[in-house]
Amino acid sequence: MNDVPDRRHHVAPSVTVREVREDDWPQIWPIIHDVITEQQTFSYDPTMSELDARRMWLLGTPARAVVAAHGDRVVGTANMYANRPGPGSHIASGSLMVAREARGAGAGRALTVDMITWARRSGFAAIQFNAVVDVNTAAVRLYESLGFVTLGTAPGAFRHPTLGDVGLRIMWLDLRRPGPSGSLPLPTRRSCP
Repeated sequence: MNDVPDRRHHVAPSVTVREVREDDWPQIWPIIHDVITEQQTFSYDPTMSELDARRMWLLGTPARAVVAAHGDRVVGTANMYANRPGPGSHIASGSLMVAREARGAGAGRALTVDMITWARRSGFAAIQFNAVVDVNTAAVRLYESLGFVTLGTAPGAFRHPTLGDVGLRIMWLDLRRPGPSGSLPLPTRRSCP
């Protein structure tokens, strides 16, 4: 038997996921800035200003933004929302970012589990990630371990700074099936503002 802990289903007990507070932004912005300037996992403009990033990330109700915190330190963040307005508002989507020094320690899993719980509780039928970079194997493995499947890959749709043009996956989690706790989503519908 292997003595190495299995992290596939591990959520770091010292990481707490909570709603974003006004005073969290000074810790969120460096995470977002680092991820977008790396240009390896998100199709965001690497020259995006802090003000534009704040507007993009902290969406109003019924959307939601959270942080993964280790004590008073923010180590990750996520936002979640209806994927499309009107006829597409029954499908959730979102984005997750983890600070470089906290990657692999359970913050991404905690944020993803929180998003799934929120989407189920809010009555969404599924979660769709529109643009998961194909070579972001840590994210792909994490999402697959939580039941997401790849619906398709747009070949060469992401320009990676060292690997060249790589694919973008559309990943999907059907919430109409029972989750790990056996619960089904509530029958309410959310609409996008």
